[in-house]
Amino acid sequence: MRGDSSGASTPTQQIIFNPTTRPQAPPRHAPQLEHRDDVRCTRPDVHLEEYLDASRADHRSEGRGDHRARADHRPLTVGDIADLVAERPRPGRGWRAAVHRASGGRLNPGESPAEREERELLERIRRPVIGDYRVAVLSVKGGVGKTSTTIGLGATFASLRGDRVIAVDANPDFGTLAHRVPDPNPATVRDLLRAPSTDRYAEVRAHTTQAPSRLEVLGSERDPSISEAFSAADYERTLDILRRHYNILLTDCGTGLVHDTVGAILAHAHCLVLVATPALDGARSAWATLDWLSAHGWADLVSSTVVVVNQLTDAGADAESLRDLFGQRCRAVQVIPHDPHIARGADIDVDMLRPTTRLAFRELAAMIADDFAAPGGRHR
Repeated sequence: MRGDSSGASTPTQQIIFNPTTRPQAPPRHAPQLEHRDDVRCTRPDVHLEEYLDASRADHRSEGRGDHRARADHRPLTVGDIADLVAERPRPGRGWRAAVHRASGGRLNPGESPAEREERELLERIRRPVIGDYRVAVLSVKGGVGKTSTTIGLGATFASLRGDRVIAVDANPDFGTLAHRVPDPNPATVRDLLRAPSTDRYAEVRAHTTQAPSRLEVLGSERDPSISEAFSAADYERTLDILRRHYNILLTDCGTGLVHDTVGAILAHAHCLVLVATPALDGARSAWATLDWLSAHGWADLVSSTVVVVNQLTDAGADAESLRDLFGQRCRAVQVIPHDPHIARGADIDVDMLRPTTRLAFRELAAMIADDFAAPGGRHR
């Protein structure tokens, strides 16, 4: 065999270059480059339908024998789409809001932890009510802030929700609920029961007082001899009228547990708010009330009770120890701090409360609203 003097390479070393061959076109879905404001960026020219078609084709090829995991190319899920289009809640205050405004909305640092907690608290308070929800506010000791708790709680619900909220004075001992709102209506629950018609909301509204918070109040008789005659049957008739027009009903009870009206109130209540003070006698009275309720067939109501510890003075009473104590047998415990606006004994405006007091009432409302749709609770 004659030698090859040209020194040609073996086929494994041979490199063929054909100048007429055009470079391979980029993939159809390759990102296209563009220049904008001297900044080089990529803009993916991918449509969702094309992505899904390609994903289905890949799965068909895998079904024909290629079962290797493809971590680099998986089908688009609903979660992926949600992540792509999700928008952070806009900040409402602080430096985060300043950055958002200054950037014209293009930079959104999101909510601060405090804003997020506030939003989540409001979401709890605004949970929808199925039908109506009835709250009984009770204490067996006078002067513990039962009526102010009723107004503060009701005003919080009414000011933060869009539905109707009413507080009813069922105290037979000269109740003062109507006098904790401005310009009380002289009409009472007795007038409502004597009304020729209560089918329309306007006919009921004529007997109530509406506070600036939108809370409505239905007062009791000012004559003790007449108010004492308010029976369990009267309360049930009142309840039948109000539940057709209101979503949240709060009843300010008297201090006598053995009064037959209190029995009717408890029988129809979804939640009991038991009001106490940090003082030793106030705590003992509240604990004895829970014992009495458990012994007389209201054990299920005790387990759903929310205890409110009212700090009537600025004295540093140990309210937190009561939170631990009552928390062992009740659903929740909330401490309401001392507030001069409440202490003056006149009408209550939630906008005039200290921020800490206003927050405490919101937390109380959220605790109660947690039961609005509880499948295992009394509210069914």
